[in-house]
Amino acid sequence: MHIQDLSVVNYKNLTEANLRFSAKLNCFIGDNGAGKTNLLDSVYYLSFCKSFFSPADLLNIKHEENFFMLKGKYMRLESEESIHCSLQKGNKKQFKRNSKTYTKLADHIGLIPLVMISPSDSALIRGGSDERRKFTDGVISQFNHEYLNNLLSYNRALVQRNILLKQFASGKSFDPEILDVWDLQLIDYGKRIHEERKKFIEKLIPVFQRYYSLISMGNEQVGLVHQSDYYEGDFETVFKNAVSRDRMLQYTSIGIHKEDLLLNIGDYPIRKLGSQGQIKTYLVALKLAQFEFLKEISGIKPILLLDDIFDKLDKNRVEEIIKLVSNDHFGQIFITDTNREHLDGIIKSAGADYKIFRVKKGMVFDEEE
Repeated sequence: MHIQDLSVVNYKNLTEANLRFSAKLNCFIGDNGAGKTNLLDSVYYLSFCKSFFSPADLLNIKHEENFFMLKGKYMRLESEESIHCSLQKGNKKQFKRNSKTYTKLADHIGLIPLVMISPSDSALIRGGSDERRKFTDGVISQFNHEYLNNLLSYNRALVQRNILLKQFASGKSFDPEILDVWDLQLIDYGKRIHEERKKFIEKLIPVFQRYYSLISMGNEQVGLVHQSDYYEGDFETVFKNAVSRDRMLQYTSIGIHKEDLLLNIGDYPIRKLGSQGQIKTYLVALKLAQFEFLKEISGIKPILLLDDIFDKLDKNRVEEIIKLVSNDHFGQIFITDTNREHLDGIIKSAGADYKIFRVKKGMVFDEEE
């Protein structure tokens, strides 16, 4: 699967671009702030109906314009797919597949598997547990729509239970039967979500460790541990034992919304002891393991977006990553860099079809034209 053509109008700093891509390797070169990352983000948007970076859609519209438009033409499982997205200020976002408008954007997720590796991934290590849950949920939701629906239902029930706890505190009353209504929902949906996360992480760990070992040439050992209240006992007991504390705190203190991933190098948290290069290696290995997982589940090689991934890595680790992404195991790849030497190294190693685009002040130029 690959994207053949991309049209962009008024997306972030990109005024207009009409690009035809290689099915294998596409390189964007230019100075920082030129718009290279915005091009990758537009490809990401067509897979996930949202930006990798900006949660508020209006922030993606070019300054002083009132709309943006993205259109991609894909080759997927021997057939062409056209994906179109547009947003105008004051109107609802439109997302279309082959000219047919989606009624639910969630129905689109998973159609075009994609993995993006970006400097902002450092939030997985340096940010709170919500960042790591978002990573886990995002991967599983790409192929499991039931999981996504369970997650949405769980979050709705969680909001209602927290409102109820606040009402109990302000009214100085307590009705356990009403609380049970929401407890049962959180337990039911929570069990399903927890089990899917557990299975996903168990599959991810050995692949992640293998990639880390390859990139670091076996110099370090890394770990990934799923942390959850539900490894301490059954769901019903865990919830029952937390009721008194929840009433005092006025919010739900346990559940799958508190789960976390412990990210270790050796026996210690990588956020505390890892060097910049080790942290970057950890993140690249984690995302390549994500690629592997999606590929196995979907039977399709996900599109791989590599944004400035060589920064903070020594020469040896750069070379190992180049070897990895250059082989036939991966499908279509998009890479941004300010250093032409890195890109030339990848092109030489890949020995495959490629295209190079130069990006300057929001304008994109095909170097073959």
